[in-house]
Amino acid sequence: MKLPRPIRILFSIYAILVFLLLMFILLPFAIIAFLLPEPYGGRFIYKVVTFWADAAMAAWFMWHRNIYEAPYDPAKNAIFVFNHVSYMDIPVMLKALRKQPIRILGKAEMGKVPIFGIFYRKAVIMVQRDSPQNRAKSLHLLRETLRNGISVAIAPEGTFNTSGKPLKEFYDGAFRIAIETGTNIRPVLFLDTYDRMHYRSVFSMTPGKSRAVFLEEVPVHGYDINRVQDLKQDVYQRMESALTRLQASWIDMRDI
Repeated sequence: MKLPRPIRILFSIYAILVFLLLMFILLPFAIIAFLLPEPYGGRFIYKVVTFWADAAMAAWFMWHRNIYEAPYDPAKNAIFVFNHVSYMDIPVMLKALRKQPIRILGKAEMGKVPIFGIFYRKAVIMVQRDSPQNRAKSLHLLRETLRNGISVAIAPEGTFNTSGKPLKEFYDGAFRIAIETGTNIRPVLFLDTYDRMHYRSVFSMTPGKSRAVFLEEVPVHGYDINRVQDLKQDVYQRMESALTRLQASWIDMRDI
């Protein structure tokens, strides 16, 4: 939905106020989650933040649906990899994967945001990509999470894709862990988060549709640790092809 800039700014202010109100309302539940031992605290915080995503997106007049291009079993453990173009990726992910016990790998800096950081630090496995020691610790936690039967979600681009291309170059981490733990990869595409909130500004929000497209699962059987690059390239090409086919709005077609 295209809105004139003044209306878009007013809508964004309204959306931010909704965000803050929900954070304050749900804060006591986040504190309870911190007091609970694992895995109960993690499970509880995901119920809390999924409720937040439902309430926020309803108040923001954003209607979401999942599109399955291949069968999907939420009881099956997987590594979900998704394209990253907006802060809206987080609430959309929570809605898309609501039936899946899951932990998300996220940037450590977001844990410093007041109020929101309390929820974030409990719900997310945080990583500082500029710290090799911290990256190694985060990868260890991801492996343990998968071995405990909980799926993980990772943005292999690492940060926002601002290139005008379907995807940025991927990091190796998700694919190395997939091979090491024998966990298949499920690519998920967020087609509309770029239009709901541009990565350049929180004052660019607009109401409208939200779609998550689940692509065919990529099995890791037959890959060994020496073929991380092959697996990464396979997943990249599948996601790139699908984003082009589905005409993702951030793609500059001159680069295709």
